[in-house]
Amino acid sequence: MKPITDPLFSLKRLDRRGLRDGALAALVPVAACSVALAGLTAWVGTGRAGSPAVVRVTEGKVLLPSDGVPETAAFFHIANEGGSADTLVRITARGVPGETTLSRHRMRQGNAAYRSTIDSVSVAAGDSLAMSPSGVDLTVPVPSDQWRSGDLVSFTLEFRRSGRVKVLAVVVPPGSVSLT
Repeated sequence: MKPITDPLFSLKRLDRRGLRDGALAALVPVAACSVALAGLTAWVGTGRAGSPAVVRVTEGKVLLPSDGVPETAAFFHIANEGGSADTLVRITARGVPGETTLSRHRMRQGNAAYRSTIDSVSVAAGDSLAMSPSGVDLTVPVPSDQWRSGDLVSFTLEFRRSGRVKVLAVVVPPGSVSLT
């Protein structure tokens, strides 16, 4: 038997259906790559690609402690204006005995509330966290010196990527902080 050496013979065997199927098979990954490239180009074009976390801490408030209660709560508004997420990992307060902890408000059946200590809280890129009595807050030991409404308390919030942010919080009466 003689081998077929005619180059047109193999081209003649390809029909239109085979060409169409081959073209569609190649088109799917090309289209997916094009969409991904367009998305990445838009992300880079906005200036957010690879930019570090930029954390801003504002609106610091510490609740005026009640008599005989060993701890109180503090609240801040944390905004991450950068292109990467960041995580609040540690809090210290000047002039406060003991450790300031990060807490989350929880509810049990029957409307019983309690707080649970958490190790950290993340703030996504371009997002913010408004601490509140019904969400995330800080549990602060009460110092032996009595705080009065209007006093300023110095806090240092430490973020995994942004480092330390020093901020002041004003002591306010408990009814002045929103539950949302």
